[in-house]
Amino acid sequence: MENIIAAVDFSDISDAVIETAVDFAEKFEAALWVIHIAEPDPDFVGYEAGPDEVRDQVAEDFRYQHRELQDQVRTLREDGVNAHALLVQGPTSEKLLEEAERLDAEMIVMGSHGHGAIYHVLLGSVSEGVIKGARCPVLIVPAE
Repeated sequence: MENIIAAVDFSDISDAVIETAVDFAEKFEAALWVIHIAEPDPDFVGYEAGPDEVRDQVAEDFRYQHRELQDQVRTLREDGVNAHALLVQGPTSEKLLEEAERLDAEMIVMGSHGHGAIYHVLLGSVSEGVIKGARCPVLIVPAE
């Protein structure tokens, strides 16, 4: 069974990413993995976790992302798509590439936010990191 990954971040571009990935999954009779990479837990990257309020907010955000992802996949399944949800924490590009490798993905579909040159120079680009490291085709859905 082939696997196609739709990487979502719950921004405005996520629906277009899923729609594009569904088209490919249906054409190639592939399983669709809707993946969201959540921010890493500060405890895992060597920082203090901060006050309880901050940790509670991070936990609430994670629960919200999990529910949102499950809802999206449930809707896809109701429409007959062989869809699966996957929520992991960590550095976005690296985790996405790890999951693509683990799933032996045939394609990664992700969105571009169209940030300007200064943003790109200062923070880099998740898309660029994935394109450079991927062992499968990467399709970038442009921001409108």
